[in-house]
Amino acid sequence: KVPLAKEILSEAEKRGVKILLPEDNLIVQELDFAGRKVSPGKFTNPGTDIPDGWEGVDIGPQARETYAQEIALAATILWNGPMGVFEIPACAEGTFAMAKAVAANTQAVSIIGGGDSVKAVKKAGFAKQVTFISTGGGASLEFMEGKTLPGVAALHEKK
Repeated sequence: KVPLAKEILSEAEKRGVKILLPEDNLIVQELDFAGRKVSPGKFTNPGTDIPDGWEGVDIGPQARETYAQEIALAATILWNGPMGVFEIPACAEGTFAMAKAVAANTQAVSIIGGGDSVKAVKKAGFAKQVTFISTGGGASLEFMEGKTLPGVAALHEKK
């Protein structure tokens, strides 16, 4: 998928679209999702890759700051997918910081799409401070792409 990611980044640059990637990450060597545990983690330095044998489980403090600054300036916010493994407290800071930043921008239209994102925003306590929430993440993205959704099409046919 790296070639596809490079293609997307290149196309975005040509179109003047800003895509933010995390400058730093929280990484661990062991992740036990079922047991809600991770091995002791560490943050990567900005601009460095995640080493072999380690997993990225959250964004780091620099990425949180950068993203929060961008969110504060946004007129429209579409959020689809948590920043990390927010179900594990040690890996939730990035996701909760983004929920807080989205809620703080009261001038923006904020759309949260996807079951995990919705759970994260609710768990962080900011669900009532966003404009719209949809548990259908894939459907939300398809709608934003301009695709016709079966349920919406059926409603149009009933008219």
